[in-house]
Amino acid sequence: MDNITALDSLIRDAKRISASVHIHPDGDALGCGLALVSYLKECRGKDAVLMVPDPVPDSLSFMLNGFDRQDVITGSDPSGLRRRIDGSDLLFCLDCSSWSRSGEMMEPWLRNSQARKVIIDHHLDPEKSAFGLVFSETEISSASELLYFILKEMPGIDGHPGSLPMACRRSLLTGMTTDTNNFANSVFPSTLKMASELIASGVDRDWILNELYDSYRENRLRLMGYLLYQNMEITPEGLAFMILDQETQDSFDFRQGESEGFVNLPLAIKNVRMSMLLTEEKDRFRVSIRSKKGTSANKCAMHYFGGGGHEQAAGGKLIFTEDIHSSSDAKAYILKVSEEFFKG
Repeated sequence: MDNITALDSLIRDAKRISASVHIHPDGDALGCGLALVSYLKECRGKDAVLMVPDPVPDSLSFMLNGFDRQDVITGSDPSGLRRRIDGSDLLFCLDCSSWSRSGEMMEPWLRNSQARKVIIDHHLDPEKSAFGLVFSETEISSASELLYFILKEMPGIDGHPGSLPMACRRSLLTGMTTDTNNFANSVFPSTLKMASELIASGVDRDWILNELYDSYRENRLRLMGYLLYQNMEITPEGLAFMILDQETQDSFDFRQGESEGFVNLPLAIKNVRMSMLLTEEKDRFRVSIRSKKGTSANKCAMHYFGGGGHEQAAGGKLIFTEDIHSSSDAKAYILKVSEEFFKG
C-alpha cells in the first residue's frame, strides 16, 4: 500500500511522463506500456508517451487501435526519443529488469536522466538500485498482470476495473494473453482472476484472440511448417532447436514478430526438455529458450547466451566473431551447449 501511495504522489507531481519497454517488443511489453499511457492520459490528464526501441511488429499493430499517433515514439525516430527522455520528469521501465533491455541507443539516455524512475517488472533480479520506486513480482504471469493489480489500487479506480479506460483494459488483457501463450504457461490464480474481471468489465476477448491468432499472413504458416519439418533438430539430451538464418528469412519474406510462439511448439514432443529458436540479426543470433519444468531455461540463457529471464522462458544472444565465427557455426555451438548443459 505504501508503494501505491508513493506512485500516486509521483504521478500527481509529474508534468511529463514517459514509459519505456524492451527491445523487440512483444505483446506484454506493448500491452502494459499502452495500458499505462491510456490510464495516465485518460484518468490523470497527464502528458504521457510510450517509447519503443524497435518498430511495433505488424502482427501486433492492432494493439495501437484507439491510440493517437503521438502516443508512441519508436526507435525509427531517435531524436524524438532523446528529446522525450530529456524532457520527462517521470520515467517508467516496464517489462524490463534493467534499462539495459531498452537497447544500446536508449540505455545511456535513460540512465543519465534526472527524472524520477519507476520499474514495474516480473523478471528475476531487477536492477533495483537504478529506480526510486520498485514494483517487482516474479510469481505472476506478466508485466501486464502486475500493472493491472497496481492500477486497480490507484485512487479513483478503487478496485473497480470498469473505471479504467477500455483501451487500457484491452491492452492489459492482450498483454497477459500473449505472455501466457493463451493460458498455456505461467498461469496463476491471480491470472485467471484478472481475465475474469476484465471480461466481465466488457473487454471483447474474442476480438483479441482473432487479432492475435487468426490474422496471420500465409507466409508465416509456411515458414512454421518449414522450420518444424525441415529445420528442427533434436539432440539425444532432449534439446530441440531451429535456426532461422537470414537466407531462410528472405525466402519467406519474414517480418519481425512473425516467429512469435514458434519456440514453444517443440515442447509438445514427449522427450523434448528444452526448445531454442535462433533468429539471425545483423551480427548476431537472437536466442529464445523455453523449457519444461525441471529444466532451467534461465540458467542455460545466462551461462551460454549472456541473457536470462524466467525459469521456463528466457533468452539471450550469440554474437558473431565473439561467441561464434559466423552464422554457419551456430549448429555446432548448440550441440555443444546441449551436451554440456544436460550433463553438467
